[in-house]
Amino acid sequence: MSLNINILTKKIAIGLSLSLIAFSAQAAYPDRPIRIITPFAPGTGPDTNAREVAAELQKNLGVSVIIENKPGAAGAIGNAAAAQAKPDGYTLLIGSTSSLSIQPHLYNNKTYDIEKDFVPVSLLGVMNTGLIASPTVAVTDVKDLIEKLKKTPGQFNIASMGVGSYSHLAGEWFGFDSKTKPVFIPYSTTSPFSDLMAGQVDFLFDALPAAAGGIKTGKLKLLAITGDERHPSFPEVPTFKEVGLEDFSPFGWQGLLAPAGTPPEALKVLGEAMRKVNDNKELADRWEKTYIGKLVGSTPEEFKSFITEDSGKWQKVIKQADIKLD
Repeated sequence: MSLNINILTKKIAIGLSLSLIAFSAQAAYPDRPIRIITPFAPGTGPDTNAREVAAELQKNLGVSVIIENKPGAAGAIGNAAAAQAKPDGYTLLIGSTSSLSIQPHLYNNKTYDIEKDFVPVSLLGVMNTGLIASPTVAVTDVKDLIEKLKKTPGQFNIASMGVGSYSHLAGEWFGFDSKTKPVFIPYSTTSPFSDLMAGQVDFLFDALPAAAGGIKTGKLKLLAITGDERHPSFPEVPTFKEVGLEDFSPFGWQGLLAPAGTPPEALKVLGEAMRKVNDNKELADRWEKTYIGKLVGSTPEEFKSFITEDSGKWQKVIKQADIKLD
């Protein structure tokens, strides 16, 4: 009997020791470098944003935070890599409109499930989308454009970054809401901005960071932006709601996610670190001036609801446009 008690005592002691070790390991998170997978090419706007976030997280967490670029297949390559990573808090994902709200609806065959394979940590930022025009185009405003497109279909064209891209689908959305049929000119490997400035293409729907400089110097025209109110960088430019397109609301956004199964303790630490990022006034001011957007934090629950709502809007557009890429 005493032998059994001794064995039981030893088992309890070992169990307590293992629990303490596990607790200590969890309490020490993070104790080594963190990798953030970004499904964007190096040097692009979203990549720059991700690196700014990584630098801030590095300050807040006290460990190196490394960006790993995995572009391709509309974000599917990076998403798949993050979904298959060990859920220990040391591999994270920067998600975006294109990779999380749009990409899942373009492909039937996927190696991951957005809802099942990831847990949201925090929304990071939201960027206004604008209707950007060539300076030579004979259109004064959005109402004028819609009237001319209805009167003479095909009179103007809209550049896009390729079929199924954010810029293409935003243009399709505009066509549905304005009851017009835009003509799209796809650019797959080059940027359309040079041709837009030169008047070889007429319009482009895009988030504003890449166009802001050209707009301010008169090399491009900005006819309207998404949002509930005018942007302080372009106070003279109306919102789409002001011109009558109440439901036209494409936004560029980015946020931080982790593989499903990541320990709650790690998620809590990451959430607190992200709150500090979003409370950084200097970074918020830079986002507003440089990216024509807002640094926006959230709880995991708020971010999850945000993705669900945004994804639903794009799913409707993709279904109506009848676009599939596989």
